[in-house]
Amino acid sequence: MNTFKLTVASPDGNIFSGDVVKLDVRGTEGELAIMAGHIPFVTSVVSGACAVWTDENTKKTATTKGGLLTVGKEDVTFLAGTFKFDE
Repeated sequence: MNTFKLTVASPDGNIFSGDVVKLDVRGTEGELAIMAGHIPFVTSVVSGACAVWTDENTKKTATTKGGLLTVGKEDVTFLAGTFKFDE
């Protein structure tokens, strides 16, 4: 599967940076699944659960208190109020 560069940052600093297969978050208009080649856009993200897929079989779940998601042609940036990976 194709990957894209994901950066997750919060006021506490850079939380995650790496190549991923998919990002699942909840935007203000509903659930979003971002994959390589997604059309560029910007949206706000609401508080709740999200998931980062580092490959087809590895899913890392996290909790966020919302933020701003910017999807570019080759990379995605999530500026989160808070973001914590579940253990």
